[in-house]
Amino acid sequence: MDVPAAASIGIGRPLVVLGLCVGFLVVLIGRWRVHPFLALLGAALLAGWAAPPERLERLGTAPDQPHALRVVEVAATELGRLCGRVGIVIALASILGVCVLESGAADKVVRRFLAWTGERRAGLALVSGGFLMSLPIFFDTFFMLLIPLARALRLRTGRDYTLYVLAICCAGAVTHSLVVPHPGPLAMVEILKVDLGMSVIVGTLCSALVVAFGWQVARWLNRKHDLPLRETPGMSLAELEAVARRPEEELPTFFGAVLPILLPLVLIAAASFRTAFVPAEWLGHAAPVLDFLGNRNVALLLGTLGAMGLAYRYTGRDWSRLARLTGQGLETAGVVVLITAAGGAFGMMLTHAGVGEAVQALTAGRQVNLLVLAWGMAVLMKFAQGSATVSMLTTAGIMGTMAQVGQLPYHPMYVFLAIGFGALGISWMNDSGFWVIGRLSGLTERETLSTWTVLAFSMSLAGLILTLVLAAVYPAV
Repeated sequence: MDVPAAASIGIGRPLVVLGLCVGFLVVLIGRWRVHPFLALLGAALLAGWAAPPERLERLGTAPDQPHALRVVEVAATELGRLCGRVGIVIALASILGVCVLESGAADKVVRRFLAWTGERRAGLALVSGGFLMSLPIFFDTFFMLLIPLARALRLRTGRDYTLYVLAICCAGAVTHSLVVPHPGPLAMVEILKVDLGMSVIVGTLCSALVVAFGWQVARWLNRKHDLPLRETPGMSLAELEAVARRPEEELPTFFGAVLPILLPLVLIAAASFRTAFVPAEWLGHAAPVLDFLGNRNVALLLGTLGAMGLAYRYTGRDWSRLARLTGQGLETAGVVVLITAAGGAFGMMLTHAGVGEAVQALTAGRQVNLLVLAWGMAVLMKFAQGSATVSMLTTAGIMGTMAQVGQLPYHPMYVFLAIGFGALGISWMNDSGFWVIGRLSGLTERETLSTWTVLAFSMSLAGLILTLVLAAVYPAV
């Protein structure tokens, strides 16, 4: 560990900067309800202004610039750098999600899983089909997409409404924190310098294991809490019955429904596998083709084009409607890109302020497990300000200095996992997802706390245990 570097600026000052910035975020987002982009941008500027001026002088700015102006330019540069890395992927993923929703592809996947499992195992159909659908779709959109199906299933079966709601939560929450192209994991890949394809493979496999655990917790909670089906804003119970009776011929085929989702993930993973294990000369001219198709921007573009094709075919072959759908996706993506980029800028400004080095120096010579530390910091950030994405970005910025290859007894991928699972953490009233789940499900605040909050923390803790076990057994991944 590079303790002398931290000692050159002291440990106390960077930790005070960290405390001020976290408190600043909590007050702005949690109490005053300031938009996360503005809050993160303000926190980034605060971190820069509190940093020693000499820490920013070597970053390519004019040597005679005032410190305040240098801070603004460095923050803008860091924001733009991350925006350039994640902007296209998030925009394409957002369009893909909207088109999969409108085309009926998501409905088809869940119906197919329901046909395989039967109505007696409808919850299992929701969690397994939902896990597949959640890979490219942002959590709020994903939950809005599937909750009508859960409510329709409750009307059809007359039972297990708690299980159906938690099955959707279980499927979507973990992938939101662990699997690219979700914005938090995508930004962590950049900050922690881990391989994108490896993050897709490891994140998906570990998510599946934790979802399996979460499913058991959901079944237990279903036995404890038999929640009723209530009217909710947006869709009446009669409209729900209409959704459940939508004819099969109006939906895409199962292969067509899953292809836009799985194709980009498979291409990205295959290209990373080729880079890691297969020399280019073994594949000849096929190697550059695979590398091109496995580029995250290209892979997501192919999946998005497939999803747009489905939406065009199954929404009346109307180009103007397809244009509106893509516009809706881009409007959503714009906000997500700005928040993600501002969070990345905040993390980098913390790095420039020496926070990572200070934490590194503080733990030097002590028996502190950095995975537990990363998980705990992510949990606290999630509890304090509510956003899983902000929690991931902030914690990754702090841990980034310590997560480079050669400085850990295990692969940095495990830091990625620990932070992602920590961001599941404690979901309560300051989390927008908490209100989305409660309001759209018709649950009271008390019911949401006793079901969703318990499920989220259980999966978060299980993810930490899984990460610790894997790091001990397979430290090199």
